[in-house]
Amino acid sequence: MSTADTPASFTIMLLPSQRSFTSTGQTTVLEAAALAGLRLSSSCRNGTCRACLCRLLDGTVQYRIDWPGLSADEKATGWILPCVALPTSDLIIDQVDFLETPNPTDSADTKRGRGRGF
Repeated sequence: MSTADTPASFTIMLLPSQRSFTSTGQTTVLEAAALAGLRLSSSCRNGTCRACLCRLLDGTVQYRIDWPGLSADEKATGWILPCVALPTSDLIIDQVDFLETPNPTDSADTKRGRGRGF
């Protein structure tokens, strides 16, 4: 496989916990977090309920859908919906709620991450 065929890898850091994980531009922030054993707050997973709303402090995303549930003002001030946001660079995200699972497939033993409150 050539370098051109290798998907990009981006680092995503969650604040205030400073937990980080990697993602390709082919998985949403929410999906990448789950693969890393972090269950972010979410509900609909399609960009309408806003349960996963958090602020992007640095980096860029594109959306899987044309109409994510954000106003133009919210987008302009850095609010994103991780359930439909695909990273296009390294990201620093603030106000993230999550539960951490030691094994991504085992949700019985969890530890709370620091964010707005789960």
